[in-house]
Amino acid sequence: MSSQRTGPSPTSPTSPSRRPGHAASGSSTAVVAADQVTRRFGSVVALDDVSLTVEPGELVGLLGPNGAGKSTLLSLISGQRKPDAGTVRLFGGDPRDARSRVGLGLTPQETGLPATLKVREVVDFVGGHYPGPIPTAQLLDQFGLGELADRQTGAMSGGQKRRLAVALSLVGRPRVVLLDEPTTGLDVGARQALWDAIRTYHGEGGTVLLTSHYLEEVQALAERVVVIDEGVVRADDSLDGILRRVSLRRVLVRSSADLSARPGVVRSERRDDRGKQELYTPDADALVRDLVTSGVDFRDLEIRGASLEEAFEQMVAGDSRKVSAPADSPGSRSADSSTEDAR
Repeated sequence: MSSQRTGPSPTSPTSPSRRPGHAASGSSTAVVAADQVTRRFGSVVALDDVSLTVEPGELVGLLGPNGAGKSTLLSLISGQRKPDAGTVRLFGGDPRDARSRVGLGLTPQETGLPATLKVREVVDFVGGHYPGPIPTAQLLDQFGLGELADRQTGAMSGGQKRRLAVALSLVGRPRVVLLDEPTTGLDVGARQALWDAIRTYHGEGGTVLLTSHYLEEVQALAERVVVIDEGVVRADDSLDGILRRVSLRRVLVRSSADLSARPGVVRSERRDDRGKQELYTPDADALVRDLVTSGVDFRDLEIRGASLEEAFEQMVAGDSRKVSAPADSPGSRSADSSTEDAR
């Protein structure tokens, strides 16, 4: 990355408070508002009664597995699709109205670049649609693409194309940026550089809504996390709140007693018919002390760290339970059932 400033200044001022959990649904200051939105693709329900509010200056991560409905939600917010039920507002207007999208930057999950155009020509073309774009040379330097300015986009690597796609979302100095799986195809160095650019944009007052199925990426960037699965909001909380939910240890133990109701156990599974049980808990030491002092019969004790995948499955277990957000958390409404997103 260049030593120049690594992110554009958005046109809106920094929100006085970016702390998650302080945006009310339907707030008049919201830059993004989805209210009880449902979207179907034939018989497939991609989004089921989803509500989400994003205030100015927030950096919100949409976390979920592939096919959860994240990309569909962004397509409604960006005006590419319309909901079958419910309403979506962008800066208070209909996102399908081009006037509502003037302050929006977007990096879709897949970006088609004209193969014969040079990199600088693509940036010039996109920037020409905005009243005060970032100068092309400055933007390319910010994303480590300055030396590729005269290269045709068809000759770029996949990672280079992805960096260009994210750079294009910022060329118009947007107030809100939607990033759909922004680091797909990037190596570690390029991913870190892109994260730095997003942080700088956000630090200067920009609003970011990004999707990812990588917990590490959301953890690195987001202040507020919305977990979506099967078209349903499973959780909406601060980053710390979400991490507390997934910071679990896995205790494997054999016992003739059912240990699923022991203090601190948040999830349990029977592994075989010989008493082997798998217990998930945020405090394995406390659970072991409880087993010892209770006098319950047990053997073959093992303690392992729960992987990110295992911990994430705790929130998106595929059942119809609704994991509600705290009372003061924005977008806490969620639905009960859905099927997989078509994307």
